[in-house]
Amino acid sequence: MTESSLPDNRRAVLLALAAVLCWSTVASAFKISLQYVSPLQLVSIAAAVSTLLMAAVVTREGRWRELATAWARNRHWYLALGFCNPFLYYLVLFTAYDLLPAQQVLPLNYTWGVLLALLSVPVLKQQLRTQDLVAALVCYSGVVVIATSGRPLALEFADPLGVGLALFSTLIWCSFWLLNTRIGGSAPVNLLLSFLCGLPWLGAALVVQGDWQWPPLAGWVGALYVGLFEMGIAFLLWQAALMACDNTARISNLIYLSPPLSLVFIALLVGETIQMATIVGLVLIMLGVAVQQGVLRRALLKR
Repeated sequence: MTESSLPDNRRAVLLALAAVLCWSTVASAFKISLQYVSPLQLVSIAAAVSTLLMAAVVTREGRWRELATAWARNRHWYLALGFCNPFLYYLVLFTAYDLLPAQQVLPLNYTWGVLLALLSVPVLKQQLRTQDLVAALVCYSGVVVIATSGRPLALEFADPLGVGLALFSTLIWCSFWLLNTRIGGSAPVNLLLSFLCGLPWLGAALVVQGDWQWPPLAGWVGALYVGLFEMGIAFLLWQAALMACDNTARISNLIYLSPPLSLVFIALLVGETIQMATIVGLVLIMLGVAVQQGVLRRALLKR
């Protein structure tokens, strides 16, 4: 490694840490915002804000011609992407946050990485590895611990609908990224087109639901924060970090800081008492993700 590359790697780490900090606050932001707005209102306002942000990014990078070409080539895929995200994914996720404590939805949502590896086998024709199966077993044992409030042998779920929606959101998220993989192209362009296609779905849902009530200021602030940081700035920071570093592994493991930091923010900002079942389940889920990504194997080989 040359000395000239070190400043870029330090910058990459700082950018990645900033993204992790943003992601660590959004679970608390979801829960607090949902005290003032409905899940549909939250996703609608946040998606509109994120769409404006992505449009600004595309404008700054001069990618509007690329956007037009991508739309002409893959418009049907973008319509499907827009239905998945932001419409269905965030509506399901926010409803799960509305039903369950934030400390339960947060770790359940992190199972998407293991599910993505499993779905890549039939969808992308990738090979199923032994570590993927082990990771799934470890990861979903953590799900059972959280869903049963620390009584896995009883298999009595505290809120089956909330748990089901949280896990269903991971399936939607994985489907979104698998579709993105098939399309290829620029991430900001893909996200902008997806959100532009998702806004009509949200508008139709608001019309069908009816009875729109103007949110209080706290609701607008929460939705603005979610739209800027969860759906926009955090992603852009992470993308910039990946582009600045010379080794993706250098920053990829920083994502493991997000769940414990999120629990700290949930305790401080939301006021939830973190249960031991949540901690045990989260450890199992993150252990499963680490196994799936080969983090443990690489660590053992370095010894």
